[in-house]
Amino acid sequence: MDWSPFFISLKTAFLATAITFFLGLFAAWGLLRIKRFHGLIDGLFTLPMVLPPTVAGFFLILILGQNGPVGRALSSFGISILFSWPATVLSATVVSFPLMYRTALGAMEQVDQNLVYAARTLGMPEIGIFFRVIVPIARPGILAGGVLAFARALGEFGATMMIAGNIPGRTQTLSTAIYTAVQSGDRTTAYRWSAVVVALSFTMMILLNLHPKTRRTKKPQKTRGTVHAGSSHRKVVRRVSPECAVPGKK
Repeated sequence: MDWSPFFISLKTAFLATAITFFLGLFAAWGLLRIKRFHGLIDGLFTLPMVLPPTVAGFFLILILGQNGPVGRALSSFGISILFSWPATVLSATVVSFPLMYRTALGAMEQVDQNLVYAARTLGMPEIGIFFRVIVPIARPGILAGGVLAFARALGEFGATMMIAGNIPGRTQTLSTAIYTAVQSGDRTTAYRWSAVVVALSFTMMILLNLHPKTRRTKKPQKTRGTVHAGSSHRKVVRRVSPECAVPGKK
């Protein structure tokens, strides 16, 4: 059994998730700071989520093809992205970006703004507020977005077929390998790859539903407040100078 689709899919998913993680994180943070055209920018960032993957792949061909703006610029340096392994990474990044972006945005919107205002009052720079205040508080949602982006990149099919093709050993991923096996009537290979995809996706869902164990907080020790208060009161009374005493009282 040729395991190249498995390793190509894993490499593609890991690299695409790494790119998508930081792009989605900073895109969500930037959108929170933008006051004008908020809905328009959000719609553009979310558009790959609602578009059919084949349509997203068609737009990528228009951009990266030899007649496209980016394709012409790259061809002048002898670089061609279409029907290569970087094309699989690019397609997986495009289709998984909205999941990371939307999840991170929702988590950041739940951060208490009073904490942000307090950090600004203390003179902390915006980048410091982002990494030291917003990200730690929104960390569960951000990690969930990363897991969802990885699962989406692992199962990408439509855009990958459009711009990367189905070249065995080069651009053939798990999804395209299943498609090829079904088209050729090889049910055994299709069952095996489907089982691998289901196992990986189910593992991602388990990781998504895992929550960190809550730390056991120590019970507050009982303090004898009356005794301490009385002792401190007695100390204060003893330290009062005679000149401050009330006339007629000892």
